Amino acid sequence: MATLHLTKENFDETIKEGISLVDFWAEWCGPCRMLGPVMDELARVYQGNHKICKVNVDEEGDLAARFGVMTIPTVILFKDGVELDKRVGVHPKEEFEQMINKA
Repeated sequence: MATLHLTKENFDETIKEGISLVDFWAEWCGPCRMLGPVMDELARVYQGNHKICKVNVDEEGDLAARFGVMTIPTVILFKDGVELDKRVGVHPKEEFEQMINKA
């Protein structure tokens, strides 16, 4: 399963149930491109159990503002639509796995 691409139209509906890890990113962002394969790997690992999602901040600036995203990449963990944890910058896959497993 690939990462889910979220927009303002599908964001709330997608994250309202279960665990969702959302990567706020942009195409031009070097660190974001470094994090992309990590998110893709997490999507494969958690396929069917949790949602691994991406929000392009250039296309969805309102969503970035709503969650206070000032620096990218920013990854936010949601459980049943509620923000539980946030990481800014590039981190190892294991750190995101720990976030998910603690939720």
